[in-house]
Amino acid sequence: MTEQKKAQDPDETSETRRRRAGVVAFLSGLVAALVFFAFFPGLPHVIDWGAILVSLAVGGLAQWCCRAWIARAAKEKAERM
Repeated sequence: MTEQKKAQDPDETSETRRRRAGVVAFLSGLVAALVFFAFFPGLPHVIDWGAILVSLAVGGLAQWCCRAWIARAAKEKAERM
């Protein structure tokens, strides 16, 4: 017997897209901040706990901004329709 794939609900698809974008934004912010602390001239080239905590905060901020941007775009798209 063959199973048919269920078409995903549009809300479920957009939530999956938002979640993936949030993860990518978090990791990008985290890596960018760590690279900044590791290679910026004048700073000691040591990653300490402060740099790690700031990098986590930057990653969280990037994720929050990305999710807000996607939500605003979805709201504007819904208003246009």
